[in-house]
Amino acid sequence: MDRKSSLHLEWRSEDLPGEAWREQFDWSWESYRGWFLREGDKARPSLNRARRALRLTMPELIPVWERLVELSGGGDMAARMLSLYRPTPFLAGCSQAVFPGSNPVLFRNYDYDPTKFEGVFLHSAWHGTQVIATSDCLWGVLDGVNEHGLSVALSFGGRREIGSGFGIPLILRYVLEFCTTLKEAVEVLKRVPSHMAYNVSVLDSTGAHVVVWMKPGGGAEIVDAAVATNHQGRPGWSAYARATASLERERFLLDQVAVPGLTRERLESSFLEAPLYMSRPEKGFCTLYTAGYEPATGSVDYLWPGIRVRQSMDSFTPMTRQISLASGHRNGAAL
Repeated sequence: MDRKSSLHLEWRSEDLPGEAWREQFDWSWESYRGWFLREGDKARPSLNRARRALRLTMPELIPVWERLVELSGGGDMAARMLSLYRPTPFLAGCSQAVFPGSNPVLFRNYDYDPTKFEGVFLHSAWHGTQVIATSDCLWGVLDGVNEHGLSVALSFGGRREIGSGFGIPLILRYVLEFCTTLKEAVEVLKRVPSHMAYNVSVLDSTGAHVVVWMKPGGGAEIVDAAVATNHQGRPGWSAYARATASLERERFLLDQVAVPGLTRERLESSFLEAPLYMSRPEKGFCTLYTAGYEPATGSVDYLWPGIRVRQSMDSFTPMTRQISLASGHRNGAAL
């Protein structure tokens, strides 16, 4: 199978960045370098400016950032890219919903171009806290959970504007490394500026949950909601909302979570079916995985039609899988 019709996935465990991270960097750096320079080198901040921004907003990350820069070879460009300060714009789809039962679960679909997905699910303890997260931008987080029972997931917020701030994957890394409760996570999301609009679903072990609408360049609105797709209130980018069926997916999820006696199994299965599950990789945009995070148990189920991989803080198994993304595919296949 070619890259567009299948995914090579790896579940890795590495307490501190080391050989496994360096191998990931070596494999993906040319792709990230091209992304970093897509708008030209002058469009990206200098190393001094990026370092200063990190020190002012997320200084606790500096030692790991410096370790990653050293592992990458110490180059100026890699250091600037890894800072994720004012990065090249990027968009992702995604649907998210919280199952509010006695054991709450944060479900999410990640919809993106399969040729641009790292395919790494990492178990780590970079700052003494265990974290299981989907890797992006080499050390950022698309979604994840920490040992304190805090879970997060991101989706694009559907606005064109770009401001001064950090790539949201790095902000979510910071949240999982240093926050223990929903309240702490919300304070970080309100304080640290994002360069684009994103919707961040947050769930902690008590069942408390919100959606945080991150604004381009800073600021956030806290929404008492269990559902997030790719707009914030009324769509600010109507063409994008139509192309990704953001309103339709939101309405579908709102109807689902309102069903009397809703079960976890029913909500989970809805993420593997239309309109949430997208299976057209030849268009460069499809559902790459579904994840169901259980903050109370520190575990996650990674899902595809017919496939389930369960991992947890107490029992994390490194492995590799090849997952089919063939158009119209519904049964799943682990090869």
